[in-house]
Amino acid sequence: MTDFAATRALFHLPPGVIYLDGNSLGPLPRAAEARAAAVIREQWGERLIRGWNDCEWMALPTRVGDRIARLVGAPAGSVITGDTLSIKLFQALAAAIALRPDRRVVLSDSGNFPSDLYIAQSLLDSLGQGHELRVVAPEAVADAIDDSVAVTMLTEVDYRTGRLHDMRALTASAHAAGAIALWDLAHSAGALPVDLAGADADFAVGCTYKYLNGGPGAPAFLYLAPRHAETARPILSGWLGHRAPFAFERDYAPAPGVERMRVGTPPVIALSVLDAALDVWDGVDMADVRAASIGLSQRFIAEVETRCPQLTLTSPRDPHARGSQVSVAHPQAYAVMQALIARGVIGDVRAPDLLRFGFTPLYLCEEEVVRAVAILADVLATGSWDRPEHHARAAVT
Repeated sequence: MTDFAATRALFHLPPGVIYLDGNSLGPLPRAAEARAAAVIREQWGERLIRGWNDCEWMALPTRVGDRIARLVGAPAGSVITGDTLSIKLFQALAAAIALRPDRRVVLSDSGNFPSDLYIAQSLLDSLGQGHELRVVAPEAVADAIDDSVAVTMLTEVDYRTGRLHDMRALTASAHAAGAIALWDLAHSAGALPVDLAGADADFAVGCTYKYLNGGPGAPAFLYLAPRHAETARPILSGWLGHRAPFAFERDYAPAPGVERMRVGTPPVIALSVLDAALDVWDGVDMADVRAASIGLSQRFIAEVETRCPQLTLTSPRDPHARGSQVSVAHPQAYAVMQALIARGVIGDVRAPDLLRFGFTPLYLCEEEVVRAVAILADVLATGSWDRPEHHARAAVT
């Protein structure tokens, strides 16, 4: 059984704050702070360029990838880290499309993160081969998979409501139709059990600054199923995805396996911070995390529906049909959230009217959930949200 009191002690948590936004940015693991200082001072500072060999910087993308692999049900050697989620999605989608050259449809859903759709559309436009991005309602995905679909590109957990796709079933449907299945795990990795190998997924991507607590803008990851490891074609043929980067050959030749999905120089400091952040997960059972997050979110919903009649639940009521986040609607969601944050309860807002809260048992307890709702109820009952300073829009919501 995972000891969540012990994991909580591994984080720097500002006093007086109830943090319900780990689904957007995880808090600082204490080990990450120490690792960043050590890498900057002792490795970069003292070893200089020798750090690439002496400190094994070049191996970081693979080593950190293997640590993430355990958390997403992937075998060792199938996950690489580096670059941003946008770049990793672009790479994975391009490689997936190339595996089905006779098909022209990429299927996604309207609950997908807009950035994923932007990237897909720009890639398809750039290919200039008549590809179509077909977007359907989330509940219509299964019926929309047919023999015209090259790739299903889906985010497992809806960023707005937390609605959870059935990865195993939809991947099976894609394969039955001859399509490739690509999954975005941005709101899944570290939040709930993921079994990429068991679900038979072809590709997956994800970020590490949410539930994996890798820090703002932390490097993303890409999963390449072993069966595609020698045939997937990297559209970004970077020098570190070459089979022999330091031979400086004129022509590109892909590295073996997932290494071919490397692009440029790894972000050593960011990867080192992420590596240290992943120490928190040593000995943590994802089944325990899932059970605890369901308990926290269920208590939150019960408290909100008892104490905050002004709010409407927009997340699935069934906890097994959503990830580790809950959204409720209010016509003045932005101002309400700013008032809540001013009182020390941090969540976030998704346009046009959603208050969004994440439930991360690594550092959050039930007493904090109850206290957070009490403060939310007071903000709503007193109308303290309706002040000019709470209506002033910031750049990030």
